[in-house]
Order: sequence, then C-alpha cells, then structure tokens
Amino acid sequence: MTHWFHRNPLKATAPVSFNFYGVATTPAATKVCNDLRLSRTRLLELFTDSSCNPEMMKNATDLYFSLLQGFIVSLDDSSQECKLRYIQNFKWTDTLQGQVPSAQQDAVFELVSMGFNVALWYTKYASRLAGKEDITEDEAKDVHRSLKIAAGIFKHLKESHIPRLITPVEKGRDLEARLIDSYIIQCQAEAQEVTIARAIELKHNPGLIAALAYETANFYQKADQTLSSLDPTYAGKWRKYLNLKTCFYMAYAYCYHGQTLLASDKCGEAIRSLQESEKFFAKSEALCKEYGETKGPGTTAKPSGHLFFRKLGSLIKNTLEKCQRENGFIYFQKVPAEAPQLELKANYGLVEPVPFEFPALNAHWTPETLAAFDLTKRPKDDTAKPKPDEEVKPLKEPDIKPQKDSGCQIS
Repeated sequence: MTHWFHRNPLKATAPVSFNFYGVATTPAATKVCNDLRLSRTRLLELFTDSSCNPEMMKNATDLYFSLLQGFIVSLDDSSQECKLRYIQNFKWTDTLQGQVPSAQQDAVFELVSMGFNVALWYTKYASRLAGKEDITEDEAKDVHRSLKIAAGIFKHLKESHIPRLITPVEKGRDLEARLIDSYIIQCQAEAQEVTIARAIELKHNPGLIAALAYETANFYQKADQTLSSLDPTYAGKWRKYLNLKTCFYMAYAYCYHGQTLLASDKCGEAIRSLQESEKFFAKSEALCKEYGETKGPGTTAKPSGHLFFRKLGSLIKNTLEKCQRENGFIYFQKVPAEAPQLELKANYGLVEPVPFEFPALNAHWTPETLAAFDLTKRPKDDTAKPKPDEEVKPLKEPDIKPQKDSGCQIS
C-alpha cells in the first residue's frame, strides 16, 4: 500500500570553513579542522542526494558529529565547558520561516541544527520509499524504522541538547518545543500508518485495525493542536495536512469498527458507524482540496488523487452497502441516531521513538590536539559576525517524481 506524507523543506546553512589560522598551532589541530570542514560538506551533500540510504547517512553523521563533539565536550569528563564551544559562528534557516537565518556563535547550536536536519532527512527518505507503487515488505519496514529513528532524534535534541543553548530559542522557530513536539508526534503517526497498512494486508482483526486507526487519528489531532498557536502564514499548510489525516483515520476507525459491529450481529449500529465513516471521509476530501490551495512551506500535492485515499473511499462505500443489504434481508435493526462512541485502545502496534545518542568523541581529539588551539591568537577585529538579514541559499532537494497513482509532487 502506497502512502503520502507532507514534508517541510530542509534547513539551509551558510558554509563553514573551520579555518582557524594562527589559532590551530599544530598539524594535528589543522587536520581536525580540515576533517570537520570536509565531513560537514559531505553530510550537507547527502541531504539532497536521492541515492543516499540510511547506512550512508549514519556513517556521515557519525563522522561529523564525533568531530564536532571536540568543540563541545570536555576531554577529561569534567563538567567544565570546552574552550572551543564559542569559537565559530553558525547560521541556519528554518523549515517554516523562510531563508533569513538565525545565527549563534555556539557549537551546540550547530549540533542541534544539523541533528534536526538529519531527523528531517530520515522522514524524507521514508516518504520517498513509502510513495512507491509496489512497496515491498522490507521497504515498508525501512519506512517504519526511519520514522521511529527520526522521532528519536527529535526527542533527544529536545530533552538533552536544546536546553543547553545559551541564547533562548525564538518563538515559532524549529528548535522551539511546539514544533519539535509536532515533528515527533507526526513521525509516530506516520509510522503507525505503515502498521495499519500491514494489518489490513494480513487481514488482521477489524477491531485491532479500528483501534490503531483511532490512536493514529488522535496522534494527528494532538500534533495539530500543538501547532495551533503558531502563525498560520507559516504553519497553515502543515496544519491542513494534520487535519486531513485526523479525519482520514477517523474514517478508517469508524469503517473497521462497523465491520466489528456487523460481525457481532449489531447491523444497525454497524450502519451508523459506516455513515459516520462517510462523514469523516467527506471532511478529509474537502481538506485535501484546501491543502492543495493553501500556500506555505512544504510539499505540493493532490492527496485526494492518491491511491491510499481512493482505496478507503471504495472500502467505506462497499462495506456500508453490504451492511444495508444484510439489514434489509436478515437483521431489520433500527439505525441509531447517534454514532457509536469510539473507546478503542490498541494493545499492539503502537509506535515509540527509537532512542538516539550522538556518537562519542572522535579519536583524533586528544588533550594534545585541544591544547594546540591557542585562543589568545584569535584576531581581535571579529569580522566573522553575520549580517542579520543575510540570506542563506535553500538546499536543492531532489525532485520526487509522482508515481502513476500517487497524486503527489514536490515543489
């Protein structure tokens, strides 16, 4: 089963040379700086390389982050701050707020900003894979795993590293709790979509599928509520996606709950459940149109033309017709005025983020290497300070060409 996921743009960043002429006083210190520059450049290239896979990404991130740790952690495991933490300025744009960057002279800002992009890459990799027409079981597992890894990275940044920033996070920016929480919840919800598709394919109990769909709809609703206080200019399109997925999976939940009721000879209640499913499906269809018309950062698509959307519409129609036929011939039950209350709890298939940790300090960082950085030799006239409104060029993300039945395009 193919899937369609909304994606915001990657963060963009200004080049960093790590050239500390005069400060890096030995070949070993200079080599670490060169390795940092090269590994950072390589990692940024991989973000937009459509042939990149999780193994390549992990190798590149482990190398860069292990080198960057030398600007952050103490070599003697003490709580003392590394003397190099504030030596370099870093500039990063936002996924929602355009190309005017935030800048901080802080290696922790670089760590969390690059880490954020790595998490975004895993979501985009999952989206590319999930949009294929004939996704294999192994590919579906990769989608599921990638989304859980992304959620784990976002969670780790929020809990362990963003609180360490000296400059407070600006409201509405990527590193703010509301946005991070929404990304985490969205990753969990999308991973559960893969679980639901698998459960349907294997013809699992309709009660389990209904419960998973209900939990997934609640995840999407929670993510949307988390963004509700953000400026709609930036978050409007993203929220339309979260709204339509909420309605879509409520439609799924009522559809499969109707099947459960029918199997229990509660045909009247089953019909009412299917009618409620139709209502939510119609809402999601209207939201699909609104999503396509809403301007803002992120993907451009016609989700109502996507196979996953069309399939559910047919399923609801056919199941409702079946219930109505059987009620007319066998049960003759009254259809309740009120829709059944969904009090469904999934005991299996719920998604938790995969725990994430940054790699340990690279072996090239020794006490001698660190001592070879002489901060007294930094130029007094600091011309490296950024211009606040200077634009950083956006990353050229790989085009995701729509499959025959995907209805999706990336702008």
